[in-house]
Amino acid sequence: MAEYLTHDALNGLPNGFFTRRGGVSTGPFESLNCSLSGRDALDAVMENRTRAAGAIGLPLAALTGLYQVHGAAVVPVEMPWPDSARPQADAMVTDRPGVGLAIVTADCAPVLFADPSAGVIGAAHAGWRGALAGIVGQTVAAMVRLGARAEDIVAVVGPCIRQPSYEVDDAFRAQWLAGDPATARHFAAGRRPGHHQFDLAGAVADAARAAGCQAAVVEADTAAEPENFFSFRRNTPQGGGPIGHQVSIIALE
Repeated sequence: MAEYLTHDALNGLPNGFFTRRGGVSTGPFESLNCSLSGRDALDAVMENRTRAAGAIGLPLAALTGLYQVHGAAVVPVEMPWPDSARPQADAMVTDRPGVGLAIVTADCAPVLFADPSAGVIGAAHAGWRGALAGIVGQTVAAMVRLGARAEDIVAVVGPCIRQPSYEVDDAFRAQWLAGDPATARHFAAGRRPGHHQFDLAGAVADAARAAGCQAAVVEADTAAEPENFFSFRRNTPQGGGPIGHQVSIIALE
């Protein structure tokens, strides 16, 4: 069975931050790899996506994804599009019941948004580039255009690489501070000179609060939990090679 995490703040909505457990893929993609852009066998990926959708009560045809590019573009969804027609963007919003917004990640932060009273949801892929470019605020703005109220939106940051695992250099830190000196609070002393430990989840949650939302974080570290999550950062020092991606999904009833 496809395994997933959730958060109390999203109670009442079909949703899940899926782990790598409960699928059919093998080798480096073991086992619930849900990426359409990797080197895994397509039939295995489609079975995995079917299992993930089914675990939260959706058919495979409901899943709607993106060709994610680490930017800040947001697209509204009126109905699911074919996988072959995925637009280049990093977030989606909808007010249509039964549309499963699906984001794939392997260290970047998946963010699921909901304003249940307005019947508007969103999903974003927030890597450091997208977070720095404003993907969270852009997603909130797109939801507001569909009738949501920022103060009624909850943004839940799912499993991602966490601060103890995320070493960055001085140049990385300088990019963030150039945009907002207050982001210094998301950097801790590194283990090597000229390096720092970056709190991606905290930065994304703060961006949601800055946009007027409520924010919460699922406590999991993709880089530190190989049995539960795929991780690009963990895979790199082990010689690289192909890896899978976990999926995060939200829908309106």
